[in-house]
Amino acid sequence: MDVDLNKIPKFLLKEEDPIFAFNKAIIDATHHLCVAYKPNTAFYEAYGIRGWQALEKTIHYINEKHPEIFTIADAKRGDIGNTSTMYAKAFFEDLAFDSVTVAPYMGKDSVEPFLAFENKHTILLALTSNQGAFDFQTKEIDGKEVYKHVLETSKSWKNSKNLMYVVGATKAEYLKTIRNIIPDSFLLVPGVGAQGGNLQEVCKYGMNDNVGLLINSSRGIIYAALDKDFAQAATSKAEELQIEMENILTK
Repeated sequence: MDVDLNKIPKFLLKEEDPIFAFNKAIIDATHHLCVAYKPNTAFYEAYGIRGWQALEKTIHYINEKHPEIFTIADAKRGDIGNTSTMYAKAFFEDLAFDSVTVAPYMGKDSVEPFLAFENKHTILLALTSNQGAFDFQTKEIDGKEVYKHVLETSKSWKNSKNLMYVVGATKAEYLKTIRNIIPDSFLLVPGVGAQGGNLQEVCKYGMNDNVGLLINSSRGIIYAALDKDFAQAATSKAEELQIEMENILTK
């Protein structure tokens, strides 16, 4: 749900709240085909207070109309002590998201405040889909890649049962190793679709006995068309991916 006003259908710009109008149409068109929605908060913060209000309306609409759907605040927060607690309150209490993405760079005292919230999930950046991931995440320290240190260390944190992890679809070849470290955790896997991640490879190496994958596709669905039929086009693209996933699960 990464809304760019330069990319949405032009006729929606006449709406009082074009961001929410776009999101509502996408939700209405795809809710029966997905298990989660993931707004990236940067795409709302960029528009100031009206963007934040659109995000608030969007998450409240999902929670009211489709409470069974898992919601992810893709905010990539991470700071120490009371600051992390306030970030967590913003997303878990005020906006009522089910989960939030968090950067692990500052260590456990920047993550445990998020983990303290019962029935909420903290999604830790482990191995991301961007090219810059190779700058640090795959570098070795004491003979072990940084992302492995992150995975192993995070398991010792308080309430680590509430952890999920981001692993990019473009790093599918790493999933077998990752599953050896965190066999039972759910993984959020961005990068299928516009970023070139391979769904078959992700499922081959990343799926566990409980499936254990939330596979994200954004731009390829929400921007499938830019005319008045954009929502129907989103339905078609989401259905294509859902059928492909279903075929993998039934094999």
